[in-house]
Parts: sequence; C-alpha cells; structure tokens
Amino acid sequence: MTRENPDALPAASFETPTLGERVASIGLWGAGVTYLASVFPTMTVLSAALGSERIEWMNRWYCRTQIRLTGSRWKAIVDPAVDPKTPYMFAQNHTNIFDHVWIYDATPHFKQGLELESHFKIPVYGWFMKARGTIPVRPGKEGQTPEVLANMRREIDAGHSILAFPEGHRTTTGRLGAFRRGTFFIARDLGLPIVPTTVTGAFDVIRKGSLIIRAGNEVTIHVDAPVSTKGLPDSAIPELAEHVRSVMAQRIDDHWRARGWRGPPESSPSRNERERPTETEDAP
Repeated sequence: MTRENPDALPAASFETPTLGERVASIGLWGAGVTYLASVFPTMTVLSAALGSERIEWMNRWYCRTQIRLTGSRWKAIVDPAVDPKTPYMFAQNHTNIFDHVWIYDATPHFKQGLELESHFKIPVYGWFMKARGTIPVRPGKEGQTPEVLANMRREIDAGHSILAFPEGHRTTTGRLGAFRRGTFFIARDLGLPIVPTTVTGAFDVIRKGSLIIRAGNEVTIHVDAPVSTKGLPDSAIPELAEHVRSVMAQRIDDHWRARGWRGPPESSPSRNERERPTETEDAP
C-alpha cells in the first residue's frame, strides 16, 4: 500500500486501499446500513411510545453492535473523577460518522446530542433522532437560540448529559482542530462541568473524504477528569476552552507519536497519575 499523502500522519485511512480492502469495505457498509435500517424503526417506535430512557439498554446494544460491524476493537479509559450520576457536557473530538457510537458506552450517562435541524429530514435516521429527543440546532451563531438552551436545560433537569463537538466539523488531518467557544459558554450558563472526551484510532477506521471502512483497528475512548465551569466570567471562557483542548490534543498527538509520527513537541503536561482510570473493553 502507498500513502496518499507521504507527509501526513501514519493513519491507515491515508493509505491507498487494496482491492481486498475495497471489497471488505463494501461488505461492512452493507452490514452496517442493513443493521441500522432494521433496528432504527423499532427504536423509533419504542422511544415514542415508552420514552427514550426506558429503551436506553437498546441504544447501548445498538452502539456496541455497530462498532463490531466496523470490524473494530474498542476500549474505554475513564478517569475515576467522572461520577456516573452527575450530568456533564461531554466535549468530544469530531472524527467520523461513527462518533456517537464510539463514545456512548464509555460511561453509563444518558447522553443527549445536538443535531443540525436539516438532519431531521433524513429518512429513518431523522425520525429516530426526533423520537429520542435529540436537540435540533441551526448552523452558526443564529443557532444558539433561547429555545436550544431551554431544550438542553430540560435534558439536564432529567438527569441527562449533553454530547457536544467543539470543533464543529470532522477533522480532515487526524489531529484536533480549533474549538468554537459557544459550547463552553453554554456549559457555564447551564452549570455543567465539561468532560474532555477523546477518541483515538477512529481516524484509521474511516475519515472524512473517504468511503473506505477499514477493519482490524483499535479505537480507544479517553474520558478525562471533569473541568468545573461554575462561576466563570466571560473573560475566563477562552482559557477554559484552551485547557480542555490541550488535554484532548495531547491524547491525540500521543497516539500518533506512538505510531512513529515525529510531530511538534509535547505542549501540555501528562495526565495526573494519582489514580488509575477504569478500563472497559469490547471486541468484534
């Protein structure tokens, strides 16, 4: 195999796929789409009839199975400071179309997502998002309306957490992009601690700009210690965003360095080793 961009990160998704990988990818797409199309209608009806919390077990089962259908191994490393009963704003890096399923089973929290309003028009997928209570938003600053905040507060009052992607778009490089600060203002206004949540290995599975799904990769979810937003003035939000970003960027860059990438020197301190994180694993 040859790398499409020799100067890029050592990611499998940058390699020119072989004929065998193309054939395998078609099979994985077929299995995944068939599974989604067969399960989502049932989950949609049950969510509407019973409420999304009562079928949370089914949502977790769906995510686990969808991961297996990518041919990936999966594990989560969770900081012990993450309280299973506390609502959080999970700030996750945006890698590919499977971002929701990568993270969902990493912790027991019910995680409510934000979704572009236009996505609710997608057959099957959009119907399920609406039934589950996913919060619709519009792109840009005009999307941050009082209605969106009220919907998020409703979720928090129900004991749910919020899943957000501060980059706003999927990475094309494999590294962490710039953060939009709106997520952090919202977390502060809602009184939510922010949990830096970093997915590594997923860029090898599939990336933006490619339809090839590559099996045999390990995806790791790093759920780091919560960062308080309580009482922060507006002037402190940029520093908060940069701190969370530095934690996540370190995870991603360390992942690539372990693969032989000679990138920029470490820019943030290593993780506190006072307590051992909890690991959970799953495999195809």
